[in-house]
Amino acid sequence: MTLVSKDLLKASEILNREELVAIPTETVYGLAGNIYSDTAIKKIFEMKKRPFFNPLIVHIHSVEQVKDLAVDFPEKAQQLAKVFWPGSLTLILPKNDTVPDLITAGNNTVGIRMPDHALTLELLKNLPFPLAAPSANPFTYISPTKAQHVKNYFDGKLEMVLDGGNCANGIESTIVGFENDEPVVYRLGSISTEEIEKVIGNVSVRNNKEQAPNAPGMLEKHYSPRTKTYLVQDITDFIKQHPEKKIGLLLHSTNHKNFNVSNVIYLTKTGNLKEAASNLYSAMHKMDQLDLDMIIAQRLPNYDLGQSINDRLERATK
Repeated sequence: MTLVSKDLLKASEILNREELVAIPTETVYGLAGNIYSDTAIKKIFEMKKRPFFNPLIVHIHSVEQVKDLAVDFPEKAQQLAKVFWPGSLTLILPKNDTVPDLITAGNNTVGIRMPDHALTLELLKNLPFPLAAPSANPFTYISPTKAQHVKNYFDGKLEMVLDGGNCANGIESTIVGFENDEPVVYRLGSISTEEIEKVIGNVSVRNNKEQAPNAPGMLEKHYSPRTKTYLVQDITDFIKQHPEKKIGLLLHSTNHKNFNVSNVIYLTKTGNLKEAASNLYSAMHKMDQLDLDMIIAQRLPNYDLGQSINDRLERATK
């Protein structure tokens, strides 16, 4: 049985043994291990069934730790860190030789972030090493935003889930890197592109790469329920095309008639995109347990966090 507990000393003890602990962050729960332990890092890949070409993100508790991990910290990266750390921003920086290639999938860059979760920051402060922590789910499955989601996936295989409650932001960090000193968004996430641009000006978005991805979350299929999922604009018409099917709807607005379907979950009833992001994965987990024929998600407005949520839903439909 996997222990679900708030016991920081127990979590530290397990991590110091080169074993894994699922940790809470403000985005999703991560499957964490010592970045300098090949044993621990290989266990992360094996437990998730994650391909070794997909790099991991390193979690730190202070900006001072960047110099131990990266050989350069560009001015624009520092500006972003000043505004968004601790928080849902991952920076891709040129890596220090001390960072194992296993972490970076052989890339010469490393993803770094400082999570905005008091329990995990306290854990990181008490450890002599940073933590690699991809989402605590099997590869391509729905990311976990509650301790129970992690336990459902890995009960008996994982020693401990550090219980930090429900994840506030609900989708992964935004990943920003730099190409020829120009900022690039590699993964849309909990911080909108518009928020990034307010700090450092225009950024380009290049968030799809099947071969040798620069960052996590760039693969076409990801974040997927077992139930066949569709992302559509016109829900009424799509439902008509599938009579007799057990359908679950994920909606973000009450501005429509009632639908005659098996289940409806509102990500938000008011169009609040932060609320919709926070509720997304939890709603997908619920839908996936209802033995439906299909899940139909209503496409969100494609700006601000709506762009990030649509990105997750598009990858879930592949």
